[in-house]
Amino acid sequence: MELQGQSKLLRIFLGEADRIGHRMLYEEILMAAKEKGMAGGTVLKGVMSFGASTRIHRARLIELSEDMPIVVEIVDTAEKIDDFIKTVNHLFDECGRGGMITVEKVDVLYYKGKK
Repeated sequence: MELQGQSKLLRIFLGEADRIGHRMLYEEILMAAKEKGMAGGTVLKGVMSFGASTRIHRARLIELSEDMPIVVEIVDTAEKIDDFIKTVNHLFDECGRGGMITVEKVDVLYYKGKK
């Protein structure tokens, strides 16, 4: 697959404790992206956040939080990102927890796999 030039970045904010049954929501999102043939995705763990619930989530050595902020980023063409948002919305609904989804335009300068 070749990806270059105008694309979209899908950014999904959620909590580490967000699950669908026994499965972590961020893993479900990333695996669904892989199954749909998206160009690439990354899960990032944050150290501190707050959102619509206004609850502060933070990482400290003394208190090991079990609900750290998680950001899932996925880059692909506008069409594939727009279509994949439906899947993310469905997974959020199935999870029953809050979160946030953003999309922004990006210019992909380099995207190549191993030879």
